[in-house]
Amino acid sequence: MAVFFDVQRGLPRQGPGSHDSTSKALALCADLPSEPRLLDVGCGPGAQTMVLAANLPGRIIAVDNCQEYLDVLRDRAAQAEVADRVEILNADMAALELPAESIDIIWCEAAAYAIGIPTALQAWRPLLKDGGYLVFSELVWLWLQEHAPAALREFWASEYPAMTSVDAVLKSIDAAGYQREGDFTLPDEAWWAEYYGPLEAKLPGLREKYASDQMALSVVEATQAEIEMRRNYPTYYGYQFFVTRKLSGPSPAP
Repeated sequence: MAVFFDVQRGLPRQGPGSHDSTSKALALCADLPSEPRLLDVGCGPGAQTMVLAANLPGRIIAVDNCQEYLDVLRDRAAQAEVADRVEILNADMAALELPAESIDIIWCEAAAYAIGIPTALQAWRPLLKDGGYLVFSELVWLWLQEHAPAALREFWASEYPAMTSVDAVLKSIDAAGYQREGDFTLPDEAWWAEYYGPLEAKLPGLREKYASDQMALSVVEATQAEIEMRRNYPTYYGYQFFVTRKLSGPSPAP
């Protein structure tokens, strides 16, 4: 994990995304209160948190379990002069100790995979007010998985065996008591401009740094392999933004 954090350290983002994609998803959230209360789960160093803070007048609770990322976010919030509206919380996304029905929007970019989409949908629903929004992005197959090249299927079977399709995620949304408000695929540039581009530029220096450490080098080369998969097979998989709204009533049985 120390090498993993070294690979990720200093990047604009810790996963695919963009200012425009965050703004597009936020625009699908209608009828918000004048000062909505937003929970940014798995916020990382807060690239999307800053977009949300710039576009919403309410308070944001930014949650992650990596203190290093939270420290970066704290500095970003201070520089953007929004620190008074961004509460930073080191906590487990699967066990958030917040008041029931206290949140207007739950936001999660490229992080819900850590506990699984069905688990996230169920765990976070009690925190939302009736009619509140759950907005998240998730890595999905855009074509039928069996039609993907063998090398790509084998790579993601190893790296993210729970990866599924857009339709499967939509079915999970329905089953968990949410209404679909819209979804869209992140454009390819959202992978490269602030994530894979800066990440790949770091790798030569990391190879030199860890030249005598084969275990660390394997993490570096796995990162390069992930980048090459995206470069070679961009049409088969992607990140999908899902905008959903909590239906009234008790949570459906899991």
